[in-house]
Amino acid sequence: MTHDEAAPVAVPAPAPVSRQDLAPDPVTVPAPWPRLRLRLVFGDDAMLGPGKVELLEFIREEGSIAAAGRRMNMSYKRAWMLVEHLNAAFREPLVDSSRGGAKGGGAQLTTTGERVLAEYRKLEDRIAEAGSSEIDTIRSLLRDVSGEK
Repeated sequence: MTHDEAAPVAVPAPAPVSRQDLAPDPVTVPAPWPRLRLRLVFGDDAMLGPGKVELLEFIREEGSIAAAGRRMNMSYKRAWMLVEHLNAAFREPLVDSSRGGAKGGGAQLTTTGERVLAEYRKLEDRIAEAGSSEIDTIRSLLRDVSGEK
């Protein structure tokens, strides 16, 4: 190589895609790009995607629809409506709730809710693994927008 020729520059390989790339917690984890967002559409009105899955996870953690909604910066009314849509879409409810009162109310995932949540997360993992090469290729073709707003 002569002094006029530029030396080749090593470009690091992109990081492999993981389930975290699919649906990170938008409040605490900055999203790597590109990322997949899995949405299952069951008909004109019924679907299951990252938002509803996150709501289910927060209901499981908090034991409350209201608290889960607050974690998502969502009104109780909206959280309750999403739970009602989820419960109506499946043969058995995904969330079991009880009204407030002397003992206080609460909510928990049913066995069906736990199963739907687990199967959705497994599907995310499979998609991330199966598509990682293509996602890495697409990522390598993106222009750098890190300095833009």
